[in-house]
Amino acid sequence: MQKNIISLFILIWRLFCNLPLFFQSICAYLLSLIFLLFPNKRSKISKKNIELCFEKEFAKSIYKKNIYQSTKSIFHTGIAWFWTNEKISKKIKYQINGLDKLKDLQRKNIGVLLFFKHSLHLELDARVIGMNMEVYGVQRNHNSELFNNFQDMGRKKSIKDTADKNNPRKFIKWLKDGKCVLYANDQDYGQKKSDIINFFNHPAATISAPYKILQTTNSTPFFMNTYFENNKLYIQIEEITMDGITSAVHFSSRLNNIVENSIKKHPHEYLWQHRRFKSTLGKEFYK
Repeated sequence: MQKNIISLFILIWRLFCNLPLFFQSICAYLLSLIFLLFPNKRSKISKKNIELCFEKEFAKSIYKKNIYQSTKSIFHTGIAWFWTNEKISKKIKYQINGLDKLKDLQRKNIGVLLFFKHSLHLELDARVIGMNMEVYGVQRNHNSELFNNFQDMGRKKSIKDTADKNNPRKFIKWLKDGKCVLYANDQDYGQKKSDIINFFNHPAATISAPYKILQTTNSTPFFMNTYFENNKLYIQIEEITMDGITSAVHFSSRLNNIVENSIKKHPHEYLWQHRRFKSTLGKEFYK
C-alpha cells in the first residue's frame, strides 16, 4: 500500500514539474498561501529558527518568503531529478564562479571537500555542479527504503556516487583518490560527535568530523554558496583558508561563520525547517 502511494506521489510530482516554469511559480505561490494559513510542523520549526536568529522587524518577512521558497523547492528538486541536462541548460539560467580551481585540483589528483549550506534548492545546486564537473556526495539515508532508492536515483543524475554519512570509509577513500566530495555540516546530529559552536550567536551542536576528515585525507576545503537573483542561479565557490586552524573547534567555528554569513545574504532561501538547536535549546523549544 505504502509503495503504491509513494509511486503515485512521484508520478504526480513528475507531471507538475513538467509544467512551464511560470506555472510552477504560480503553483508554489498558491501552496505557500495554504502553509501560511495552516502551518505544518516543518513550517513551525522554520518560524522558531528564524525568530531566534533574526530581529523581530525582519523575521516576519523572512518567514513568509521562506515558506514560498519551501514550496518552490518541490519544483526545484523535481527539476534536478527529472529533467535532462539539455533541458536544464536551456531553461535554467545559472552562473558558476570558482570552478576552474576545483578542476585544476582534480587534474592534480588532490581531493576536495566541498562544503555547502542546506539551501532550499540544494538538489538543483548539486545537479548544476554535477553537469559541469565530477562530484560525489555524502547524504543521510531516508527512512523509507523505496523513497531512499528513488532519492538516490535522482541524485545520481548529477552526482557520480553517494555515501551515507555513517559510512565514512567510502567517502574518505574518494578524497584520498583525489575526488571532489559535497559535504554539509549545518545540521544538529547530537552532542556525542559534536562541539558546541555559536551559530547566529546561539550555541549549536556542530559535528566535529570535517576537520578530522581533512587531516586524514590531506584534501582541500572549499565552500559553495548558492543563491537566486533575478531568476538566475549563482554558484560561488571559494577555498577555505586553514591559516591559524589547529583544532576541530577552530575549524568548525570558521565554517559556521562562513555558513552564517552566506545565509544572511539570502536568509529566505535557507532550509530553516531542521531543528538546528535541539541539542542546546532542547526539543521543547520546537513545540
